[in-house]
Amino acid sequence: MLINCVAYQEGKKLKDIAIEEISDYLEIPGCFVWVALLDATLAELEKMREEFDLHPLAVEDSWQSHQRPKIDEYGDSVFAVMQLVKMADDELSLGEVDVFVGLNYVLSVRNRSNDGFLGVRARCEREPHLLSQGAGFVFYALMDAVVDRYFPVLDELETELENIEEQIFIKGSARSNIERLYALKRKVMALKHAVAPLMEDTGKLYRGRVPRVCANSQEYFRDVFDHLTHINASIDTIRDTIGTAIQVNLSMVTIEESEVTKRLAAWAGIFAVATAFVGIWGMNFDVMPELRLKYGYPVALSAIALVCGILYRRFKKAGWL
Repeated sequence: MLINCVAYQEGKKLKDIAIEEISDYLEIPGCFVWVALLDATLAELEKMREEFDLHPLAVEDSWQSHQRPKIDEYGDSVFAVMQLVKMADDELSLGEVDVFVGLNYVLSVRNRSNDGFLGVRARCEREPHLLSQGAGFVFYALMDAVVDRYFPVLDELETELENIEEQIFIKGSARSNIERLYALKRKVMALKHAVAPLMEDTGKLYRGRVPRVCANSQEYFRDVFDHLTHINASIDTIRDTIGTAIQVNLSMVTIEESEVTKRLAAWAGIFAVATAFVGIWGMNFDVMPELRLKYGYPVALSAIALVCGILYRRFKKAGWL
C-alpha cells in the first residue's frame, strides 16, 4: 500500500506525485523522490523496480521479508534491512523496514508494523539545509528513527529484570523467577539479533570506502553506529545479569530443597528414637521387669517424650526445624 510519494529539490518539497511520474522527476537535476510503502505487494514492488531500476535480488529480499538485518551495496545504490522492535503487552513484536537508497531516490517498505515514519519525513522537511544533502540524509534519518526506537524497548527489558531481581530472595518464588528469566532472555536475544548485525554493517557507511549515496552524511552514520554500540553493550550486560540471576535462583532452589531435607531428617530422627523405645518395650517376653511396675506405662511414655523433646530442641537450635 502506498503511504506517500513526494519529490524534493534542493532540500525543499516540490509536490506529492503519482507513481507514474517518478521516472520523470528522477531526470530533474538536484531532485530526488521519497516513496513509502506499507506491506507492499509483489506487483507494487515490481512497479518500484521499474521506476527506480532496483536490483532484482534486493527486490526479492524485500518481498520475502523476515530477513536478517543487513546493508548491501548494488552499484551506486544501497539496500538496507532493519528490524522494527516494539513491546506490546509484555511481548516483543517484530516488524521490518526495507530501505532502497539511490543517488536520487529513497524507497522504504515497512512490513508487519503499525509505527510509521511520518515524523521522520516532517523532521527532514523542517531541516531543508540537511535535506539538501539528498537521499543519503533521508537514509540516515530513517535508520536513526529505527535505532532510537530500540532504547524504550531496552529500558523496559531492564525494568523487567529489576522487578525479577527483587523477587529472587522471596521464599517459594524461585521456580516462577526462572520461568520469567528465560522469557526475558528470549526477548533480549530477539533485540540482540536486531542490533548486532546492523551494527556490524553500519561501519561501512562512514569509514573506509563509503557508498556514494552516503558520502555527504558520514558523520551522521557514525552517530548511529555509536548508538548501536551503546545498545549492544547494554544488551550484553543484561544477558550477563540474567545468567547470574538464573544461577542464583538455581542456588535458591537447592537451598530450599536442602532445608526441606533437613526438616524431614530431623523429624525422622525424632520418630526413630520413639520407635526404638516402643519396639523394645513392646516385645512380648514373659520375663520383663517393666511389666510388673505399677507406673511403668506412664514412665515409659514420659521417657519417650523427654528424649524426643531433647532431640527437638537440639534440631531447632541447629536450624533444622
